[in-house]
Amino acid sequence: MPRYVAFLRGVNVGGIKVEMAPLRKMFDDLGFEGVRTVLASGNVVFETRRTGHAKLKSDIEQALRETFGYDAWIVLLDTDTVARIVAAYPFEEREGYQPYVLMASDPAPLGELIAMRDDLDPDLEQIELGDGVLYWEVERGQTLRSPFGKATGKKKYKVTTTNRNLRTLRKVVG
Repeated sequence: MPRYVAFLRGVNVGGIKVEMAPLRKMFDDLGFEGVRTVLASGNVVFETRRTGHAKLKSDIEQALRETFGYDAWIVLLDTDTVARIVAAYPFEEREGYQPYVLMASDPAPLGELIAMRDDLDPDLEQIELGDGVLYWEVERGQTLRSPFGKATGKKKYKVTTTNRNLRTLRKVVG
């Protein structure tokens, strides 16, 4: 049976509180199988025979809105895709830096954001375009303060993008 990961945008930060037990129950109630959450940052792994990626994504977002009362958006990927994303991480992981992956449900923002690459200070952060993602390495402690970090936090990217640490993605597919 196909296995997916729903990456919820902006939960358990900025005032949107979603507890993992009720989140798992919501996914169970939607008829999904093998539901598990990874960490408390909105990563839900599940299996389903349902087809139609857009409808599946829409149904999950609607259930999140109804169950938890917030304007919910997700990035939905199958676990094979997540494994390929992890394997393709282009930077050598370095002490003192955070390895991130910015995922998108619409590729347009990635094209806008990659345009920043040549303007970034490589001693602070660097980005690289991947297959449907942007890879990002940033000095630890600078995630929200760096130029790229500030850009990804803009409201216009809120509905289509979410960011995860590479270590989290490894746990999701592990």
